[in-house]
Amino acid sequence: MQNDVVMAGFGGQGILLIGKMLAYAGMREGKEVSWLPSYGPEMRGGTANCTVVISDRPVGSPVIQSPNAVVAMNLPSLDKFEPDVRPGGLLIINTSLINRGSTRDDLTVVNVPANEIANELGNRRGANMVALGAYLGATEAVSVDGIIEVIRETFAAKPGVIDVNITALQRGHEIGAAHAVGV
Repeated sequence: MQNDVVMAGFGGQGILLIGKMLAYAGMREGKEVSWLPSYGPEMRGGTANCTVVISDRPVGSPVIQSPNAVVAMNLPSLDKFEPDVRPGGLLIINTSLINRGSTRDDLTVVNVPANEIANELGNRRGANMVALGAYLGATEAVSVDGIIEVIRETFAAKPGVIDVNITALQRGHEIGAAHAVGV
């Protein structure tokens, strides 16, 4: 079984962070993984995306032309990566920042108001965790407990943000699980 996803947004949204966390959780579960980041020269505000592959078999290449899933955190990312999703795949759209739905009818689409949920939780920087949770809910690519362990380690130096990030992840997971596809 192989799960591959392109996570995309703008710099500062924590796109590379959630991709790395997903890869770490996959490694901890004994899976083969790759994480390939891509970002513009400007760290905040420029485009940022990463491809994560999690597999039971060795990963031949970290480059995926037609991913099983795309997590689009802003409109330019949706415009760029939506056409690439494999038919029957998964598209997660951050409806807080994207004002259109999918143009395709051959995908499972999960609309997630990630920024709104993060703001409700008092964690305006937690939209990435909501989106990661939605992806996990829809695919079960790795266990939620595995990601929670990675969250605890990643934010060990900032213990005040651990619980709110876990809550954001769980809220997104609920939304994604309602659309479970097992991509």
